[in-house]
Amino acid sequence: MPFAKLGLSGPLVQAITELGYKTPTPIQEQAIPVILSGKDLIATAQTGTGKTAAFVLPLLEKFSNAGTLRGKRIRALILVPTRELAVQVEASAAQYAKHMHLTSMAVYGGVDTEAQKERLIEGVDILVATPGRLLDLAHQRALHFDELQVLVLDEADRMVDMGFVDDINKIIERLPENRQNLLFSATMSGDVRALAYGFSDSKMTDLAADISISPNIRAAANIKQWLITVDKDNKSALLSHLINEQEWDQALIFTEKKHNAAKLVAQLEKRGIKADSIHGGRSQAMRENVLAQFKSGELKYLVATGVAARGLDIGELSRVVNYDLPFQPEEYIHRIGRTGRAGASGEAISLVDMSDFKNLCAIERRLNTIIERKEIAGFPARKEVPASNLNHVKNNR
Repeated sequence: MPFAKLGLSGPLVQAITELGYKTPTPIQEQAIPVILSGKDLIATAQTGTGKTAAFVLPLLEKFSNAGTLRGKRIRALILVPTRELAVQVEASAAQYAKHMHLTSMAVYGGVDTEAQKERLIEGVDILVATPGRLLDLAHQRALHFDELQVLVLDEADRMVDMGFVDDINKIIERLPENRQNLLFSATMSGDVRALAYGFSDSKMTDLAADISISPNIRAAANIKQWLITVDKDNKSALLSHLINEQEWDQALIFTEKKHNAAKLVAQLEKRGIKADSIHGGRSQAMRENVLAQFKSGELKYLVATGVAARGLDIGELSRVVNYDLPFQPEEYIHRIGRTGRAGASGEAISLVDMSDFKNLCAIERRLNTIIERKEIAGFPARKEVPASNLNHVKNNR
């Protein structure tokens, strides 16, 4: 089905055609007509399925013939959990609207508010925001919500996990009751459903369209997954060996903690491998600069904490490395979903030590498959990781 048959007008179709979009993804095909109809929507779709376009394109279409926007007003508010995702969603909106007279803007913490406040003076059609900075701007009366028509909550499960529910509820209290509500989430837990119920007095979950593209979150089939068992104190040496011996062109490397990210960058550089990191302890300007270098190919090896697991669209990224295995299977799938995007092939490598065994079993149960193990000469594990067992159950005692 072509995009034009979904109800999108010529300027939008032209813009996405120029971006290389040919046919809608399943989430786009189902969500765009619902949003254009004005109905509330709850959508479950994992990262990499094209969900940003699924809500941004119909918003632009809805506003294509809108009248003049008053100062400090917005038509649509898109709430996102991280600064990186705010930047990316706004960039997509600007690309889609290139042949239209509509404006978009991202606001987030870590940068000075004055430039953001000045930009809001003339009004913005689509505002992408992190909750904390939006509340700061609202308290300073830098924007008003009386003309808002649509609220979008993107990465709702991540918002819940990061503790944003109270801030979201404070924001909702400021919004007009007569609005369209759109909630997008990679997973649909009870907490996310509860958040959806709080969207409106009319009980969104009873009245909204409900789309589930990937009810049981899975890794893409085009991502080759394998792991190496290794002692924790030998991980950095093994990673350096893999980079050099296999001549990796690029890699996004995940650690669990920000101090681990900085430490790993230093360890790689001691072995002659230039790397850099992004994590919550770095300024927004530094994070944006490092990401830009990585996306351009100037930087080959990027070490990141979970802040980068969602929403980063690097394009043709050949591999992801789990230097630290995440605690949640969903997080593992979101991480490796940074590679193998848009049908391309990708590779996901995990460095697993003895302490990771329970997490590994949980991940493999979710995948319903045993991840292939490989041995690397010269790096035997002193502490052997047991053979995988899909029936292994965590002992929480």
